[in-house]
Amino acid sequence: MNQSAPPPRRTTLADVARESGVSVALASIVMRGAEGASEASRLKVKAAAQALGYRPDSRARALRSLRSGLLGVSLRLDEPFHAELVDEIYAAAEEHGYEVVLGAVGKHRSEARALEGLADSGCEAILAIAASGTRAELAAVDARLPLVSLLREVPGIDSVCTDDASGVDQAVAHLVGLGHRRIFHLDGGGAVASAERRSAYLAAMERHSLGDLARVLPAGADEREGAAAAGRLLADPRHPAPSALVVFNDRCALGVVDALERAGLAVPADISVVGFDDSQFARLAHIGLSSVRQDVAALARAAIERAVARLAGQGPGLQRHAPALVVRNSTGIAPAS
Repeated sequence: MNQSAPPPRRTTLADVARESGVSVALASIVMRGAEGASEASRLKVKAAAQALGYRPDSRARALRSLRSGLLGVSLRLDEPFHAELVDEIYAAAEEHGYEVVLGAVGKHRSEARALEGLADSGCEAILAIAASGTRAELAAVDARLPLVSLLREVPGIDSVCTDDASGVDQAVAHLVGLGHRRIFHLDGGGAVASAERRSAYLAAMERHSLGDLARVLPAGADEREGAAAAGRLLADPRHPAPSALVVFNDRCALGVVDALERAGLAVPADISVVGFDDSQFARLAHIGLSSVRQDVAALARAAIERAVARLAGQGPGLQRHAPALVVRNSTGIAPAS
């Protein structure tokens, strides 16, 4: 029996992007005639579209012009603090009549893929939590639909973040007030906000006339990296041990505390430790970690409000929110020399 041949597959924007060697987001910018693409990219994409016989789907374009009521949120699966933010984002989005679509970033899914998936899902705007992409990459997404960078300041992109410098300054001032002088900083490596917190620590030590005693040690953003950094610190005979540590974030600080206690040191009797985020782990009674609190609810509300404002035609802006140090059991008076 004769079978009719299946209809030819319609050429898609993804085909054009693949043929021209650019991202789907950049191909979309070119085909829509929006700003954000170089002349060379425009020529390549247009040539690929013509060669493949690509024609924009007018029906899809019409559907995209309708309001979906969806806001996309990209987050990292391995960051519990991001989950706390998302919970508040849901509440803030509901107040404005929006539903939230999540785009997870993990070991097997890149941030670029997560953002592209949200854009392709009909979201009206995207909130990117601690986005690690370059400014150019994020700007390409923003040219396609409004993007709000949450927890990271990105020039030219709507940004809502914590005043990291103020938070670190509070941590150092608290320790100095307890008599500490040998205050070291364990930084976050390549994590978002690591450079800002490192610079803030060095500036705070200078303000307290302790610049000569300042020392930045490489660490990271999770428990394993914190424990490894503490191990290296304890094994280093070249410098006197610190009496206090200002750590990049709570997860790293928990690894530090665990390593110190396994080595027979008491926190805070021997070494005081301050984290950053005031995450749910820091608040557990048996941990009691002193930590710089980021105002999760305020950050979430501000990010949603910026997304709504962008959709109403406003330009991008920057908001920094004041943090507050929460003192618990992991900091105490400096031990006698």
